[in-house]
Amino acid sequence: MQTNFSPAQLADPKTAEAEGIVRKCVHCGFCTATCPTYVTLGNELDSPRGRIYLIKEMLENNRPADEKTALHVDRCLSCLACVTTCPSGVDYMHLIDHARIHVEKTYKRPPMLRLQRALLAYFMPSPNRFRFAMTLAALGRPFAGLMRRLPALKSFAAMVELAPRELPSRSHFTAPGTFPAKGTRQKRVAMLTGCVQPVIDPGINEAAIELLTNLGVEVVLPKGEACCGSLRHHMGHEEPALASARNNIDAWIAEMDGAGLDAIVITASGCGNTIKDYGHMFRGDPAYADKAKRVSAITSDVAEYIDTLDLPEQTSKGMVVAYHAACSLQHGQKITVQPKLLLRRAGFTVRDPAEGHLCCGSAGTYNMLQSDIADQLKARKVKNLKALKPDVIAAGNLGCITQIGSGMDVPVVHTVELLNWAYGGRKPAGLK
Repeated sequence: MQTNFSPAQLADPKTAEAEGIVRKCVHCGFCTATCPTYVTLGNELDSPRGRIYLIKEMLENNRPADEKTALHVDRCLSCLACVTTCPSGVDYMHLIDHARIHVEKTYKRPPMLRLQRALLAYFMPSPNRFRFAMTLAALGRPFAGLMRRLPALKSFAAMVELAPRELPSRSHFTAPGTFPAKGTRQKRVAMLTGCVQPVIDPGINEAAIELLTNLGVEVVLPKGEACCGSLRHHMGHEEPALASARNNIDAWIAEMDGAGLDAIVITASGCGNTIKDYGHMFRGDPAYADKAKRVSAITSDVAEYIDTLDLPEQTSKGMVVAYHAACSLQHGQKITVQPKLLLRRAGFTVRDPAEGHLCCGSAGTYNMLQSDIADQLKARKVKNLKALKPDVIAAGNLGCITQIGSGMDVPVVHTVELLNWAYGGRKPAGLK
């Protein structure tokens, strides 16, 4: 694609990077077939190539974002299915990240949308604040139907409806500390505790720690580690996201340079995708560029890491598992085979749904900020999963588990929970 950036504009490294990405797009249209918003809405501006044109025009003219550009950038799920499909190697992920930052800095959204985004950015990255917010959401649940009928409050209704009716109690698996390996220690890893996950479903990390320690891996939850920055990064909040990332980099580097780490294990694939990108995010930061690269280099999704360990063959559990591939796992991290192979090796019958490449509509805060589109994508995903007649659905990301679970009468659990159960750990709470 031809571009017309001035030499002065290209002197800015971020603009130069965006220009290089745009130039790779040949307008072939392959991305439209796998883009969830284009497939759902049929609008060219809600396809990756349509957004690329909008972003190109905005950046070339060095102008503030307008309502139309903000609308279509906001509608992008960052599922990255287009990156998987693109034959030209367009780095759409970093382009849309750059566009979001520009939109956030130059466009003033309507008041209620600004309020909603501010609430999400304030409450979700902090487990304590998020727990408090979920308590308030439970009080607001009876009014969700009324809220949906009022245009100004419709998106707030989505926030309330997604909140669990009852929160699990606090888990000691979310506090900083070390969980020793059973028997002879083979490896030592850090695990991201996270922000939303330990409040909504602490059983995921509990299962991961139980499985890893049983396999001879020492697990440390480092002091000072907190939100990875992913949520605010995808809202265009550049500096707060980088501050969160620096905090975690410092915590993990301290462990790497202290007792040492073989890996940083992530049980939420959305977080993993961002942490693996720390090296790119800090490429221009002299104080953090090298440290960020070191962190990204040893970061692994939990299934990716377990696949490197010695596992015994298991007998059949007699259960059919429908495997939902989280976008951040299959398109972001390119992890497509390991989770299914691990489940089969653990004795489960694994089935893939139709249209497995399409997003379920969760996408971090998307199912709250773009609830109409998210609901359509959820209905499509649920229909395809139900067609498999599974006993349980497995996924590698809490957002997907929550989104799909809100439309299914079949248990939806994390892949690592099934693996832990198969190798002698506790049965997932959702299956009891």
